[in-house]
Amino acid sequence: MDQCRLLCLLLLGAVLVAHVQATESESDNEDVTVEVEETSDYSSPQPSGNYYFAEHFDDPQDFKRKWVLSEAKKEGIDEDIAKYDGVWEIEAPVRDGLSGDLGLVLKSKAKHAAISSRLKKPFHFHDKPLVVQYEVLLQEGQECGGSYLKLLSADPAISDLRNFQDKTPYSIMFGPDKCGNDHKLHFIFRHKNPKNLTFEEKHCSKPKERLEEPFKDKQPHLYTLIIRPDNTFQISVDHKIVKEGSLLEDFTPAVNPPAEIDDPNDKKPADWDETEKIPDPDARKPVDWDESAPAQIPDPTASKPDGWLDNEPDMIPDPNAEKPDDWDNEMDGDWEAPLIPNPLCEKAAGCGEWSPPMINNPEYKGKWRAPLVPNPNYQGRWKPRRIANPDFFEDKHPFRMTSIAAVGFELWSMSNMILFDNLLITDDPSVAAAYAADSFDLKRKKLDLSAESFVTRVINYTNENPWLYAVYIVAVGLPLVLIAVFFCGSSESEEIKKAARAKKTDMDLPDDVQDANELQDELQDDQQLQGDEEDEEEDDEDGDGDGDESETGTAATSSETSRASKSQLDLQEPDQTTEGSGDAPRSPRKRRARKD
Repeated sequence: MDQCRLLCLLLLGAVLVAHVQATESESDNEDVTVEVEETSDYSSPQPSGNYYFAEHFDDPQDFKRKWVLSEAKKEGIDEDIAKYDGVWEIEAPVRDGLSGDLGLVLKSKAKHAAISSRLKKPFHFHDKPLVVQYEVLLQEGQECGGSYLKLLSADPAISDLRNFQDKTPYSIMFGPDKCGNDHKLHFIFRHKNPKNLTFEEKHCSKPKERLEEPFKDKQPHLYTLIIRPDNTFQISVDHKIVKEGSLLEDFTPAVNPPAEIDDPNDKKPADWDETEKIPDPDARKPVDWDESAPAQIPDPTASKPDGWLDNEPDMIPDPNAEKPDDWDNEMDGDWEAPLIPNPLCEKAAGCGEWSPPMINNPEYKGKWRAPLVPNPNYQGRWKPRRIANPDFFEDKHPFRMTSIAAVGFELWSMSNMILFDNLLITDDPSVAAAYAADSFDLKRKKLDLSAESFVTRVINYTNENPWLYAVYIVAVGLPLVLIAVFFCGSSESEEIKKAARAKKTDMDLPDDVQDANELQDELQDDQQLQGDEEDEEEDDEDGDGDGDESETGTAATSSETSRASKSQLDLQEPDQTTEGSGDAPRSPRKRRARKD
């Protein structure tokens, strides 16, 4: 049994050591990967398919060639704040950026800022979807302001991008905006009226989900807009869809006006009766109806409480009050002491003239009114008649917007350090996904790795390598089985040993077998008794005592000592059998009473 225990302990130790080494190995491997990602050179993302505009802002010289600062002024505001004098810079993120990754940063706040760039080629709304994607990092959070972009229309107004301002025509405005507790994710498109050729902004309804976190967590977020030729759209934040719908149904005002409208020239006739019910003209007031009965009357059952002071007023002039020295009777009138509660009324039931309390009058009926009956002349609620809408049109393809020729940021914000990065315009969602995988996804992975704990990292690594679950089952399950066998087997062995001792001992034992320590104590007592009797025998030989009696006592003691020794020997070696005894079982012998 000791060998089995030792083997179990060795196996348990080996499994535990292997488990620890495997966990450390996983952690080391993952740490190595993270370290490589953090220290390796960042590669600017490149579109893997067709695109119309792509900007990673990692090349300051190329940025200066492509982007144009606005020199315009806003109309209708003071000259001091009308200029677009906000400062733009190309620089790395303040925190946890990838090595070599730069972005466009709005450095100033409480200033108008505008910057734009032309597309590689115009996008025409025909038979391919429009995909717009870019990153926003509010490094200082956002108090009030926007971080949206505008897709500028192919219009003569953008022939010189230095004149880019809030009135510059655009086809789509998309991105986050906040002021106070109003958190928005704009999707606005300018729709051209096919009847009068005017433009009107159509605003997408708000997503059902609250989008507060991106405005305060100071982490990069990816905004993606997809508009399809079938007039459906989809908005995603960090690859998660937050809004989807139709250009024909989810915008205000609606793309298409109603076919009919109320006639503005229709007026309600003077004799039009909208009263649904009227007093019954045939009803008559009952004869016994008393309209003069008051609503309340004095309680006739009430009586004045004992101790009521009829001649004492509730309030009396303050006897300790004195007229101010500057009181002028001619200017201020006759001086009177201010009133205070009468101290005599505090202990009394009340003061002043007593009157019974008022109760509701059981005879009160109020003013009689005739019951209401349906109005025979009722004509219903009046509504003006409907006429054909002279401005009606039906545009079944609002997707076909004005072509896009440039992209720009035209902003005002109370927060600075807004970083924009990895702007892409394409007609293929897979191109946008691959572009994000080479840029935004790498940033998020690094941020997640730096934020998560060791245990979380091991779990994530295991999810990426499912075969490790089998290793964990063996590493955890096997020790539990071994421990159960170790302890349960040990307990069973002790019970077997105790049962064996109970069967082989010559002493009378109770059902719960006596402990070996008790047997040892009895053996020592018998030996001590034997020694005492031998001493007595020697005394008898020297004196006149009876030698036969001493010999008899000594023989009995020796026999008892021999049986006790044999019982102790049997207890120490319960598994041994007596040689020559054959297969016949040995019957237990009863222990004789020990001499006192």
